[in-house]
Amino acid sequence: MHMYSSYRGRIAPSPTGYLHLGHARTFWIAMERSQEKKGTLIYREEDLDLNRCRKKFSHAAIEDLKWFGCKWQEGPEQENKFGPYRQSERMPIYLEAWEYLKNMGLIYPCSKSRKSIKKASKNMENFHNEPIYPEVWRPTKIDYFNIKIPDGYNWRFRVPSDKKIYFEDACLGPCQFTSGKDFGDFLIWRKDGVPSYELAVVVDDIAMQISEIVRGEDLLISTARQLLIYDAFDKKSPKFYHAPLVTDSKGIRLSKMQKSMALRELKESGYTPELLRKSDDWWSGFN
Repeated sequence: MHMYSSYRGRIAPSPTGYLHLGHARTFWIAMERSQEKKGTLIYREEDLDLNRCRKKFSHAAIEDLKWFGCKWQEGPEQENKFGPYRQSERMPIYLEAWEYLKNMGLIYPCSKSRKSIKKASKNMENFHNEPIYPEVWRPTKIDYFNIKIPDGYNWRFRVPSDKKIYFEDACLGPCQFTSGKDFGDFLIWRKDGVPSYELAVVVDDIAMQISEIVRGEDLLISTARQLLIYDAFDKKSPKFYHAPLVTDSKGIRLSKMQKSMALRELKESGYTPELLRKSDDWWSGFN
């Protein structure tokens, strides 16, 4: 049984580039599922990457999604319109979460480089060949209990060994991962003073009472990690719907690097939202 009685979904773009068709199609699914259940759709901007996020991309995302036909019902009211919640304005709540996890002994500071972790990893056949952080490198709780702020360290979540993480996905069906094998101790906080994606989205989804998360299937492994964080906070997780990724004519998934696939580029080329929203044969118009 899930913790929320009414449907609350969210769309959560990151303003690090112009949105492409894959983003829009996933957000469209989120809107449709919310409308089907007469729920509330929240707009949240995931803008914690200060080096890459830009205001122009933030404004463009809202403009492009409205052109595509997406509508949402909740966000801070700005000039009689609903703007986005912004993660960059929510740092105090993330710091509280970090302190709780630290005091519970569930996270620890790490000074190891990606290169050293990869070199030391004995398991290179896991999900996306992700190196597993060696458990012998974990410090004891007493070594860092008195640290008052997270800055200056990468903080990792202590992943339980061989724990089966199962969830029923509304699109893909049964999904299962094994912690310690499919993924290892993952980042919770970065040494530049910013919470990781995994921590920030869980904290926000709990605070905003999200009942279902709709996102791309490339984030399945993130869902497995995040379920451990929900357990750490003793919270029930939302339901999940992982949408298929949109690919180009060569079968390569879309990315923000592909400017030709940006929504505004497609708009300027004369494509209509109605054509781009179709579930089948959308690519035929590009050949």
